[in-house]
Amino acid sequence: MTKTPNPRRTAVMLVSIPTFMLGLSFAAVPLYDWFCRVTGFGGTTTVATDAPDVILDEMITVRFDSNASPNMPWEFRPQVRTMQLRIGETGLMFYEAYNPTDRPIAGTASYNVSPFSSGNYFAKIACFCFELQVLEPGERIEMPVTFFVDPRIVDDLEARHTRSITLSYTMHLADLPADHVSPEARPEAALAPDEETRTAEAATGLPASRQE
Repeated sequence: MTKTPNPRRTAVMLVSIPTFMLGLSFAAVPLYDWFCRVTGFGGTTTVATDAPDVILDEMITVRFDSNASPNMPWEFRPQVRTMQLRIGETGLMFYEAYNPTDRPIAGTASYNVSPFSSGNYFAKIACFCFELQVLEPGERIEMPVTFFVDPRIVDDLEARHTRSITLSYTMHLADLPADHVSPEARPEAALAPDEETRTAEAATGLPASRQE
């Protein structure tokens, strides 16, 4: 005897399956990000809290690259293009960003290293890419990156012969924070005396209201 399918049960299954798949797609993003950070897959770098205890005598060259997405008006570049350091030694370098427009602009950086096999051994202790950056009109800033190449790279069969690593950043346009207030609109800016008044008061020893 053939059992007649329950229409209600069938409808629930048809709705549940797409919902389940949609949930998996959202979960896949943080899982993929976690996987890349742990394994260095795709040239994703790792994050460290401290420098390693061991510094090897072997030298490695780190090259620095920069790009801006097509809709990002910032000027963005590394202050130096190459740096040589020992494996395990902490390096510090700066990227420079300039906002040539007449409005505040927020940016966030994506990054990777090549060759991809070195990603799991290129560690950042501090980086501007960890936070959203906001530049006011005409503002220029220097943004630090503190990093090292993990000595364990010499034990990796694929990465052990790496003599040069390229760290590449791409700066993307981002939404301004909801609580962003331009400096000229802040209360302390409106209350501060101008430079001419401060100079006159310092020269005479009298408040501006008593000067003729």
